[in-house]
Amino acid sequence: MQVIIPVAGIGSRLRPHTHTQPKSLIPVAGKPILAHIIQPLIDAGFDDFIFIIGYLGDKIEEYITHNFPKINTQFVIQTTGKGIGYAIWLAKDYINNDKELMIVLGDTIFDTNLNTFIKSPFSLLGVKKVSDPRSFGVAELDGQGFISKLVEKPNIPKSNLALVGLYKIIETDQLIEALEYNIDNKIKTQNEYHLTDALMRMADAGVKFRTQEIDNWFDCGKKDMLLETNSTLLKRQKNIETKTYENTIIIHPVYIDPTAQISNSIIGPYVSIGDSAVIKYSILKDSIIGPHSHLENAILHHSLIGNDASFQGAQQSLNIGDSTEINFGNE
Repeated sequence: MQVIIPVAGIGSRLRPHTHTQPKSLIPVAGKPILAHIIQPLIDAGFDDFIFIIGYLGDKIEEYITHNFPKINTQFVIQTTGKGIGYAIWLAKDYINNDKELMIVLGDTIFDTNLNTFIKSPFSLLGVKKVSDPRSFGVAELDGQGFISKLVEKPNIPKSNLALVGLYKIIETDQLIEALEYNIDNKIKTQNEYHLTDALMRMADAGVKFRTQEIDNWFDCGKKDMLLETNSTLLKRQKNIETKTYENTIIIHPVYIDPTAQISNSIIGPYVSIGDSAVIKYSILKDSIIGPHSHLENAILHHSLIGNDASFQGAQQSLNIGDSTEINFGNE
């Protein structure tokens, strides 16, 4: 079975961090988003990968070839953002129609039993019940549990089953035909060629799709969700030991790269610190600190600090008399 992972997006919702690195390489709980996606697939036995790259794609290619040298990889370049459906279609010359296909979006970390996808006799779409499905592709089911309709970002959803970006396709040749038909006939939704529309065309032609509800799903496209994902993944880590740092208190769970230098600080909970970062006289909570960053006299919470960033906060020396009130806040 082949795996396609589209990672060509520019990550506009995570700027300024994505000005210099792809969204999929932003670190979460000690490793890039993309590593959290690829490793479970490798553990489940997948070794044939196609990556759709674009913006800063050379960095993605370098990361994958260096960190996952044993998998078979192909890299397809997408130069214009025309939607996920168009990205998949670009890889048609590398897709083996005799193999089943897994499609996994490159900014979504998921928890599920991949063996369910592998063993399913039907094409299978990962879904999750959400309170407001209007921002997602939505699946509607018939009385036998098969998908009767797929709609991309409906104004009035008739189902709360959101597509989470995990698809198993058995009828690979029909998928390529459906994508090509939509592209040739300029069939778009919100000015993009969506995978959802091609899957609906397949369903109309008689292809049977079932759904598989995903245990957990983390869409890492925004800062708040990125930090929430970081906290959740850190909570799951067990027996994570950290070395002793000079005059520093560590409040678990945290991830601290062994090469980071920390002194006179309070770190945690829910903090990830990248390699070669330097932290001095700082208090950090619920934050991600990128590699090679330098923080001094910083008090940060719910913060995302990029690679090679430098921040030096104010340092005060006070002599406060009786009945004095000082407020350094904004209120």
